[in-house]
Amino acid sequence: MSRAPVDPHWPIRYSPDVVQQVLKDCLSGKLLSRSEAIVLCSTDGDNLQALIAAAAELRDRHKGRVVTFSPKVFVPLTNLCRDFCGYCTFRKAPGEPGAKTMTLEEVLRVVGRGKLLGCTEVLFSLGDKPEAIYPEMKQFLTERGHQRTLDYLHEACRAVVEETGLLPHSNPGIMGKGDLRRLREVNASMGLMLESISERLLLPGGAHDDAPDKKPALRLRTMDEAGKLRIPFTTGILIGIGESWAERVESLFAIRDLHQRYGHIQEVIIQNFRAKPTIPMRGHPDATRGDMVKTIALARLIFGGAMNLQAPPNLTPDGYELYLEAGLNDWGGVSPLTPDFINPEAPWPALQRLEEKSAEAGFQLKARLPVYPEFIVQADKFLSSSMRSHIERLCDADGYVKHGGPLRFLPSLQYSNTPNL
Repeated sequence: MSRAPVDPHWPIRYSPDVVQQVLKDCLSGKLLSRSEAIVLCSTDGDNLQALIAAAAELRDRHKGRVVTFSPKVFVPLTNLCRDFCGYCTFRKAPGEPGAKTMTLEEVLRVVGRGKLLGCTEVLFSLGDKPEAIYPEMKQFLTERGHQRTLDYLHEACRAVVEETGLLPHSNPGIMGKGDLRRLREVNASMGLMLESISERLLLPGGAHDDAPDKKPALRLRTMDEAGKLRIPFTTGILIGIGESWAERVESLFAIRDLHQRYGHIQEVIIQNFRAKPTIPMRGHPDATRGDMVKTIALARLIFGGAMNLQAPPNLTPDGYELYLEAGLNDWGGVSPLTPDFINPEAPWPALQRLEEKSAEAGFQLKARLPVYPEFIVQADKFLSSSMRSHIERLCDADGYVKHGGPLRFLPSLQYSNTPNL
């Protein structure tokens, strides 16, 4: 794969007339090219406003004025991990305060509570291969008849499906074909953040220093295997961790290349880095809201109007609705029960507030499943036979959550008196 220069200050600028023609071409159905995207990174002033407006118009043409979210229960199956990323507060070592591997009983207890609140997604997040470096994790697994964390994850997903009927969405890190195929049978969709294609971030002092599972080639290989298996897949980039604008664009194009090959990428997340006092990168500046807006707009033109673009609202608590102006159409998973264990300092917005903010921006908020309606329509191609009936039971005729999920409990909405699922 070709590599763009790493200099974030790209020296070439388009004239306003050329920018307008590029944006007109995108609105006519042409996807942004690499060279165009990299040059548009330097837009400002009127050119930047034109870029943002074009991205929003393209979204409106394909998605309308609907913004979605997935009502979820966040299950941190284990926060033990063999990677040491410079921005992570999730991972723990055995004996460290907060270190935890959940039992199946604990998983089912919290999932059951989420079901009562109208949740439909069970997000499984966990550290990557902790048994490779921690004897304590090996012992935990052995006591339960497993050798690997991925085997335990499969058992947890199966238990959730069989005992609650909710839909797992797993983010367990690097996986091979066999594990992907096996987990596909007990997951509605799966995910793995690319984060960045930049190999510079693996160097000493970089965000991915001492994180063997963050090698871009390994992550792209997992996503490629998921495509071959036709797994509805979530991925995205983490911006502000030391990458250049050119590398940011290259990361988005790496995802686009995979999607053009297999058609399995259901959503692309644009997530902003936030510094925390306990991480090695605590002195690193946060990704700005302006960088987020420009990146979202570029992503919309890179992927076109059909792709679902997501940004987490809890990481921009003041002003996340501005992302809708740049072409966003999804808020990601939002839980009425569990915190964001990856960013525990950033609470989810209350659903009432999320609905109000979306409405003020001119959008209707709708609850979706962890697999998007576009993929439910193509069930024969993208959904395993073992999961299809569970998905169909929870969705309405348009592929959204039946009765609005937890939105039905909001007094201002039409679902308020709808019976429980």
